[in-house]
Amino acid sequence: QVQLVESGGGLVQAGGSLRLSCAASGRYFSAFVMGWYRQAPGKERVLVATITDGGGRTNYADFVKGRFTISRDDAKNTVYLQLNSLKPEDTAVYYCRALGTSYWGKGTLVTVSS
Repeated sequence: QVQLVESGGGLVQAGGSLRLSCAASGRYFSAFVMGWYRQAPGKERVLVATITDGGGRTNYADFVKGRFTISRDDAKNTVYLQLNSLKPEDTAVYYCRALGTSYWGKGTLVTVSS
């Protein structure tokens, strides 16, 4: 069993930055490919970024490339999402997930004001 807890969301002005964290409990965190998703009001949940076990490879949705950075610290059982150059359309609840499993966090809300 793995529990994921996101934090770091909040209200920020357009152009600002936030750093989201997802802390994992349980064993074998380092073996999971981790991902960040987001769900905007009235829209479906979509994949934002992924990072492989070991952190050697990352992938990003086109709409965040060059602005967001995913990283992980396996010693701390934590995956991060650095959000830069935020836009109002980035407003959403951000979730982390261990890909290929049913393990999801409960999300953290990011609100970007114009």
